[in-house]
Formats: sequence, C-alpha cells, structure tokens
Amino acid sequence: MNAFRDPPIRPEYELALAAPSVGGAVAAQVHNAAPGFSLFTGYAWLRKAGMLLVLAVIWELLARWYDNDLLLPTALQTGRALVDGIVSGELFGYIGVSFAVLTQGYLMGVAGAFLLTWLAVSNRVGRELIETLTSMFNPLPAIALLPLALLWFGLGKGSLIMVLMHSVLWPLTLNASAGFRAVPETLRMAGRNYGIDGLRFVLQILIPAALPAILSGLKIGWAFAWRTLIAAELVFGTTSGQGGLGWFIFQSRNELFTDKVFAGLAAVIIIGLAVENIVFQTLERVTVRRWGMER
Repeated sequence: MNAFRDPPIRPEYELALAAPSVGGAVAAQVHNAAPGFSLFTGYAWLRKAGMLLVLAVIWELLARWYDNDLLLPTALQTGRALVDGIVSGELFGYIGVSFAVLTQGYLMGVAGAFLLTWLAVSNRVGRELIETLTSMFNPLPAIALLPLALLWFGLGKGSLIMVLMHSVLWPLTLNASAGFRAVPETLRMAGRNYGIDGLRFVLQILIPAALPAILSGLKIGWAFAWRTLIAAELVFGTTSGQGGLGWFIFQSRNELFTDKVFAGLAAVIIIGLAVENIVFQTLERVTVRRWGMER
C-alpha cells in the first residue's frame, strides 16, 4: 500500500542533440547569407508583379519591332492612355456604369443559385431536376441569350441583368450543390448528436463544410459575369443612354484609337485581378484557410 501512496520518482536525464544534417546546414547558410532572396520568396504579390513586368517588357519589344501603332500600340502608349483616362475621369464613368449593372445581375444570380441549391439538397427529385437543368443551361453561352433578352426586356438594364444572372446561376449552383453533397456523413451525425437541426444545421454544419466549393463557384460566377458584361456591352451598346466599359472599347475601336482600346482591355484585366486578389483571397484567408480547410 505504501508503494501506491509514494510512487518512485523517475530520475531526470538529458539527451544530446543530434548533429545537423548537411542539407539543413546548407539551407541555414543560404537563409542567413541571402535574406533578400527569402524576403522575395515570402511575398506572392512581388512575384506576380515581376511576372506582369516581364510581360509588359515583351509587349513593348514586340510592338516596337512590329512598328504599327494602329494595329499594336506599345505598352507605354497604352499606359499613357490608361492614365489619361483615369486622370480625366472618363474611365471611372464607364466603369461605374458597368459595375452598377454587374452588381445587380451578380447578386440576383447568387440569390437564385442558393435557392436552386436548397432545392437540390432537399430531396432526390429536386436534385435530379437541378442536375438536368444544369446540364442543359450551363454549357449555353450567356451572350447567346442576348437577342432573346432584348426581345423580352427591350433596350434597358433588364436585358443585361438577365444574361448576367444566367452566367452566374448555373456554375454557382453546380459548385454549391456538389459541395453540400460532399459534406462527410460523420460531420452530419456529429451535428445531430449535439442537437443541431433545422436552419442552425445548415448555417453551422453544412455551409462551413461546403464553403471551399461555394467560394470556387462564386469566383467562377464572377469571372463569367464580368466577361459576359463586357461582351454584351460590345454588342448591346449603351444602357439608358449610358455606356459601360465594353462600350468604351467598342467606341474607341470605331474612332481608331487603338491605344484606348488596349487601355480599356487593360482596365478589364486590372479590375479582374483586383477583385480576385483583394475580395476573394481575403474571403478565403479569413475562412477556409484560417480553418485549415485549404492550403
């Protein structure tokens, strides 16, 4: 009984550290000798900026070799036209018109996609219906619906909003429904064991687990909506007397201002990069990456 009351004390001892490997020593030397290189590798935006700079230099050299400003202006000429459009406020007006229409169409498409996703995950018949509709309409280009939209809604925002909703609705529904179906059954059972059901089950269990697929669908829907809007504005022209960024590109082409055409295209690319790297990457960083669901 005394042995159980006063257990023996285990003596302490130390283990000698193993000698560092050759590879580890070399890596440490490289890290200590070249802190600038490690600093460069630590910033993704710096690497991306370097890639864009290389592309701009290649563009500049190719344009100077081709030597035809009407067909291919240089990168410097395009940058000058872009800066002039920003300073004068001309580009901001066109971008504002495009974003006003894009926001309405994108949000309505997102709302419709979540309604269809709820129908798809609620029962087997709803899932089969959504799978059939997605197979039918997802391969259909949104711009192909523009003549029909003009016939139904006339020359106004309604036509553009219809094609934007189509471009967002089906890819987001496909990704979100796949994400909900991929939630592990053990996670569902754990939620039910804790007494979580109804709307709380959807908000606390299903949506967080399916969030990587939902974010992918949102990004794909945004890209489809942005390029569909520019293409529709190139064909559609102005909306209620106001033109968007696509109309700016089309009008500049008619006036043979090729540098402005490339400036408009550069604005489309810059806006796409900004939304991708600021909005969506921030959402991923504060949600799925923070939760350890993605690297």
